[in-house]
Amino acid sequence: MINIITKIPGPILVFLGACCLSFGGLIVKSFEGATNWQILFWRSIFFSTVVVIYLLITYKKKFFNSFYKSGLPGFIGGLILSLGYSGYVFAMYNTTVANTNFIIQTQTIFLAVFGYIFLKEKISKLTLASIILAFTGIILMVGNSLSPGQMSGNMVAFIMPISFATLVLIVRKFPDTDMVPMQFIAGIGATIIGYLFSSKISISSHDIFLGFLAGFFQVGLGFILITIGARRTLSALVGIIMLTEAVLGPLWAWMFVNENPPPVVLIGGAIVISAVLLQFFNRKVVN
Repeated sequence: MINIITKIPGPILVFLGACCLSFGGLIVKSFEGATNWQILFWRSIFFSTVVVIYLLITYKKKFFNSFYKSGLPGFIGGLILSLGYSGYVFAMYNTTVANTNFIIQTQTIFLAVFGYIFLKEKISKLTLASIILAFTGIILMVGNSLSPGQMSGNMVAFIMPISFATLVLIVRKFPDTDMVPMQFIAGIGATIIGYLFSSKISISSHDIFLGFLAGFFQVGLGFILITIGARRTLSALVGIIMLTEAVLGPLWAWMFVNENPPPVVLIGGAIVISAVLLQFFNRKVVN
């Protein structure tokens, strides 16, 4: 199957991967009785299984060496990403799919800010404009969700873009770090977090099946497609294609679970996406 996938053009693989990821909110909203921590546990169990299978097929005899080569930076990066995965499930469970998806797109903005703080990378006028735009959109979205539940979901949603931006910084600082073993560490870390915060891990067969869909196909297959496709696609184009997730996620929630985000959220989301596109345009100009 991996050989078949590798023959597909990179941009198409990234697009298909983004489409897989876009079903995350719909799946989380479809659980019938599981708590967000139980969802995290089962989603992460199946996701970790997919990553192990991918590592065994891709690395073969170098399976264990891939973890050793990633070293401490890879281990720390995996732990940080596990917090992001945990925040994603918590946010999807407690706020709207639209809010979560739009907030996640701010990872590019956080990357620019963190690059300035920790790697002494310059912030151009276009980057500064994109940061202001993004936070304007976020204020519109978050300001519309004043109930305690939704507000906590909105705040926790920021863990995902912050953790991903931190992960990219680690890879920039340590170029030899392999992101694939990091994903396995992140999956195991998220599994442990889900287990520790769950009063029990047993859930209905219906919810276990949804956990399988979320871990194996939504994030597992999505991760594999994006990983393979990104190797043969310009980084700026990868970022733009990934915006598909932010557009399709709220669409699936509207179509199948009748979640209707108010106009102000859609306007705020559009502003955030515009800010991200502006940042990608800035990268292209700089490069």
